[in-house]
Amino acid sequence: MRIGRTAKPPVHLITGAPKGITDDQAFRVRGYVISMSLRIVFFVAAVLAQGWLRWVLVAGAVVVPYFAVVFANGGREPTTDEPDHLVGDVSRQLPAGPTPNG
Repeated sequence: MRIGRTAKPPVHLITGAPKGITDDQAFRVRGYVISMSLRIVFFVAAVLAQGWLRWVLVAGAVVVPYFAVVFANGGREPTTDEPDHLVGDVSRQLPAGPTPNG
């Protein structure tokens, strides 16, 4: 061990990691189920309501599936942030490999 060593190994932070794909899918499925449940409530309420309120509820029941499907199929958002462990010291790059002719 050298005394006065200033270079430290990179520290990887778990808080900077993206949400797991299983958690992301579960979140989107949960949102879809809630939206479709709301659609059922709109249909039942439209049967029980009268006048203009009935047509507002029918319109809501027709429009909700569009937003539910768009949300469910949205997928993961791309990130533009670089991880912290890649930023900084680039002097630790691998040397160039052998050339095809030599």
